[in-house]
Amino acid sequence: MIKRTLYFAYYLKQLNWKLLKKFIAHTKEKHGISKAKQWTLVFKNSLKYNISILEFYQFDFLNKDHKEKLKWAGTGTLYEYQLKSNPQSERQILDDKRLFLKSYAKYVVNQVHILEELEDDAKLIDDLLSKHKKIVFKEASGKCGAGVAIKPTSELSPSTMLDFMKANNFDMVETYIQQHEAINQLSPSAVNTIRIFTKLDEDNNYTVLGCRMRISVDCEVDNLAAGNLAAPIDETTGVINGLGVYSDITKPPETYHPITQTKLPGFQIPYWNEIMAMVKEASLLHPQNKSIGWDVVLTPKGPGLIEGNHDWCKLVWQLPVNQGLKEKLSN
Repeated sequence: MIKRTLYFAYYLKQLNWKLLKKFIAHTKEKHGISKAKQWTLVFKNSLKYNISILEFYQFDFLNKDHKEKLKWAGTGTLYEYQLKSNPQSERQILDDKRLFLKSYAKYVVNQVHILEELEDDAKLIDDLLSKHKKIVFKEASGKCGAGVAIKPTSELSPSTMLDFMKANNFDMVETYIQQHEAINQLSPSAVNTIRIFTKLDEDNNYTVLGCRMRISVDCEVDNLAAGNLAAPIDETTGVINGLGVYSDITKPPETYHPITQTKLPGFQIPYWNEIMAMVKEASLLHPQNKSIGWDVVLTPKGPGLIEGNHDWCKLVWQLPVNQGLKEKLSN
């Protein structure tokens, strides 16, 4: 209980207070429960079920009984699981995008350069600016869409690009990926990635924990935390088999993309067999990290990897299927 009380203090420190106020007001209006009563419920449920403050609302614990609540894996549970699965001494190749690109180079489909390379070779900058309409700047340790900037090359010059990177703490630059036309028709505002959660047991037997489509909604990134959608994908067929959901409880699930009006359930993701084969191969390449959330991009020529996450998101995993999946972590 002491550990979970410390977790609760951490949740308070990291809390998105604006979003919490929105959730509290929504819950009060919908259920007539006072702010004080909600805080009491949040605190009790956080300690009892190892969930964060916002997860009390996102997991809809107000309407779940004890047996159902036990099925959900919250922040505390995932932190402990991932710490064991992906030891801190080994996860650096996932945490640092530069090391990831080196370790999984055969699966990378776009051109990527680190700051030091650009400083040593001015021709690389000239090629990037002359041959591409957009480029992507990243922080090597950025997460959840943070530390990312997408810029038209027309706004940059060889003399200003390095200054821009240094001023904004960008360690890397990469070419903007042309995504598959089918994915572009679904959502053209960002490069939309497929998140595949994988697990290796002690004998390195491979299991897929789930597949989700991350879908941008008039946004340059596709992260759920940035207000976008996530939808479940059938592991065998590569067909989206459920509604798109937000992590904002005030927004209802979507059958159709809000902008393109493409229907989500029934949407077939191309190259599915190739995607699944690539992810399995990548999972076994460095088996010291045993549970990874892979971000897969789909180009006209096939799939590639953007990154692998050792601290993959419990919301993207569970919310699209509206089901607590904690049992899968121990199977």
